[in-house]
Amino acid sequence: MLTTRLLSVALCSLALVSFWVPAKKKVVFFGDSITQAGAQPGGYIRLMDSLVALEKKSSDYELIGAGIGGDKIYDLFLRMEEDVLKKQPDIVVIYVGVNDVWHKSSSGTGTDFNKFGRFYEAVVAKLQAAGIKVIICTPAVIGERTDHSNPQDGDLNFYSQWIRSFAAKKSIPLVDLRSLFMQYNLVNNPENKESGILTRDRVHLTPAGNNLVAKEMWKVIQTLP
Repeated sequence: MLTTRLLSVALCSLALVSFWVPAKKKVVFFGDSITQAGAQPGGYIRLMDSLVALEKKSSDYELIGAGIGGDKIYDLFLRMEEDVLKKQPDIVVIYVGVNDVWHKSSSGTGTDFNKFGRFYEAVVAKLQAAGIKVIICTPAVIGERTDHSNPQDGDLNFYSQWIRSFAAKKSIPLVDLRSLFMQYNLVNNPENKESGILTRDRVHLTPAGNNLVAKEMWKVIQTLP
């Protein structure tokens, strides 16, 4: 009788192991309208879905967009609980900064440099306190001219350098989109156009821009255990 019971328990355990499927890594992309568009057909998040499928890893990752148009770093801080933490992600990719710079001149509602860093640190600290792995990105471009004549180049470089330094200081994985976009345009924008290469309107992404962002983010996501 005891032997029969032990055999039954062993068979049940084997059956449970056989049907156990590891949970997918949930990746949330947290940002502004660039990320909001990234979750639409043809956007960088959906292109990443295709890369995941191509590498036969669809059972390993779930990719979720959490972008809202016009958002700045303090908007991310204010909606983090509802739009990110409640989803219980394993990884969060923060892609913000364009509006913090751009809206200073376009509408007077940007984010001063000292406040940008403080809010950014607070967002990352809260995510990490919840046991979430974080990836951060530099803001790419506000205009694609390669001769340093885009009006916001100076501020974008300044804010991007802060993000690079913060990533290095805290050992946070970085996707340096600012550098990548600038390098791409040096090769592929010989006419010094302000848009139409990686962006359709100086900010939001063309198919080539979405493709570049998808590939670079996916590279870094895969490095996380």
